[in-house]
Amino acid sequence: MSQELWWKGAVIYQIYPRSFCDSNADGIGDLPGIRKKLPYIASLGVDAIWISPFFKSPMRDFGYDISDYRAVDPMFGSMDDFDRLLEEAHALNIKIMIDQVLSHTSDQHPWFEESRQNQTNAKADWYMWADSKPDGSPPNNWLSIFGGMGWQWDSRRQQYYLHNFLTSQPDLNFHNPEVQQAVLDNIEFWLKKGVDGLRLDAINFCFNDQELRDNPAKPISERNGRGFSADNPYAYQYHYYNNTRPENLAFMASIRTLLDRYPGTVALGEISSEDSIQTMADYTQGNRLHMAYSFELLTDDFSVSHIRDTVEQLESKMTDGWPCWAISNHDVARVASRWGKEHAHSVQLNKMLTALVTSLRGSVCSYQGEELGLHEAELPFEALQDPFGIEFWPTFKGRDGCRTPMPWCSEAEHAGFSQATPWLPVPQCHQNMAVGKQSQDQASCLAFYRAWMTWRAKQAVIKFGKIEFVNLHDTVLCFYRYDDTQRWICCFNLCAEKQSVVLPDRSQQINLPNCIELAQQVGQIVNFPGHGIYLGSCTKA
Repeated sequence: MSQELWWKGAVIYQIYPRSFCDSNADGIGDLPGIRKKLPYIASLGVDAIWISPFFKSPMRDFGYDISDYRAVDPMFGSMDDFDRLLEEAHALNIKIMIDQVLSHTSDQHPWFEESRQNQTNAKADWYMWADSKPDGSPPNNWLSIFGGMGWQWDSRRQQYYLHNFLTSQPDLNFHNPEVQQAVLDNIEFWLKKGVDGLRLDAINFCFNDQELRDNPAKPISERNGRGFSADNPYAYQYHYYNNTRPENLAFMASIRTLLDRYPGTVALGEISSEDSIQTMADYTQGNRLHMAYSFELLTDDFSVSHIRDTVEQLESKMTDGWPCWAISNHDVARVASRWGKEHAHSVQLNKMLTALVTSLRGSVCSYQGEELGLHEAELPFEALQDPFGIEFWPTFKGRDGCRTPMPWCSEAEHAGFSQATPWLPVPQCHQNMAVGKQSQDQASCLAFYRAWMTWRAKQAVIKFGKIEFVNLHDTVLCFYRYDDTQRWICCFNLCAEKQSVVLPDRSQQINLPNCIELAQQVGQIVNFPGHGIYLGSCTKA
């Protein structure tokens, strides 16, 4: 593939920097820690790393509240540390993608500090300000994802400002062309440094309705979805007006125009809307973003019908763009627990999940620790750091359970993550799943992950081929991957019980990497162990 298309079929390893590796014994991971572990990352066989925010920030939302888009927060190191990381990663043929949080800033950003002084300053119109209703209440009924109203009163301006997230994360006014240009200039700062791509956080939140119309109410029957449970009032509305506005499409094209001036760079958008599949298709159409992913496979629904329906819907709607799939990230419970539930500790399950998501058509974001089969950590209330979890405890425990530090050495204190007490504790069960221990076990999740990724990198039909699903069994997900030269059938048993199925085609079982209990083929009958997989090269019966 050409340099411009390195990202097609790529596996992108997500690093949450404060939890990856601490190099200076302050209990918080940093950029030198990532650089130290580059040989490990290279050993995984991934194509790129996506680094969650490391920019200057008061850390109210752990870096997703940025006060300076062009500075490294001292907590994570220096700009020189980033430059060295970029150089050394490229020497290992690892691409670097960085988070860009565009829809909002920190309330400590100089732009907001100026904007809030009065209604006449040079940046007065850079944020979403609005007058109160005559009775002093907020301008409309928009809510914050983190609970409560999406508007905060500011006594200096005597107006409300919008915050779709924390009150310390005021929303920018993208209807102002000066704001758009300033944001693009910040992006270009990093492109000039040589980054290979951008992961665009909550990118459909940039524009809000200029008329400030109320969001309509959502029926009780529809309130569980999009990652918001019914205990959060955010689930009570259709969010038609506070995000995903049509004006945002032109701004996506502006981002693409900028990236096109830096050949080989890529934009990956995170989408969470009322119809995320359609929004992904819209945002990647024509000259907009290269790729998008949504929360459809980050929910609790682990079923053949859900996975198939999600992929088929996207395939039918996304005609120009390229999909990117994720089954874990820093915002949701780890997939081993979310989908595995009582089987969360199953090595076989976690190997199968790796094979499944990387066999779909598209690129993949793989979250740190997924290669170890880490499950969600159980933390007491007093250990929580996430304001989302603190607000909604105990019905929702927040995102700390998927953000605990990476375990590197089972014999070392804090699993080798840090010589100091970590910002979040390392669960004892994770310590027993450390990289060092799994590296010595050829049957481990890590051994399979390495072998599978090395094997997959050589399979053009898996990386670039088309996909077609087959109705085979209630618990066995089955699809073809094919191109002009070959046709494979891929089957994954989603349950822990043995299953037998009859394949629709004659096929010859493909010699897959070891370390996994494979299904056994007898003619056109395949006998699956629990969470087993089968890949075969087939011809029509």
